[in-house]
Amino acid sequence: MEKKITCTVCPMGCEILVTGDEKEAKQISGYSCPRGLTYAKAEYAHPVRILTTTVRTEGFASPLLAVRSAVPVPKEKIAECVKSLKSVTVNRPVKVGDVIVRNICSTGVDVVASANLK
Repeated sequence: MEKKITCTVCPMGCEILVTGDEKEAKQISGYSCPRGLTYAKAEYAHPVRILTTTVRTEGFASPLLAVRSAVPVPKEKIAECVKSLKSVTVNRPVKVGDVIVRNICSTGVDVVASANLK
């Protein structure tokens, strides 16, 4: 299996080519620094992303609250997490970093507020 990965660790944006099997990278080329190598290995084996979205609010001037995952979520779980957040409504004041949803979709990741809601 072969996969092209654009490194996002630094502004260079190296185009990295990774070849391997379903579980691990066997050959990696095109990176310019050790961080690119580390990123490519991780992205090939288990891609993760920070989830950023909004949830509804009730009783506040703003109808939406910006939220994000506290740490990256497995890429294959992003759609499921977004779908589950559609049913979340915040009806209490929160500040940046307050947990809105614990352990979203059994990922072990909390979703936290990215803005204050007063």
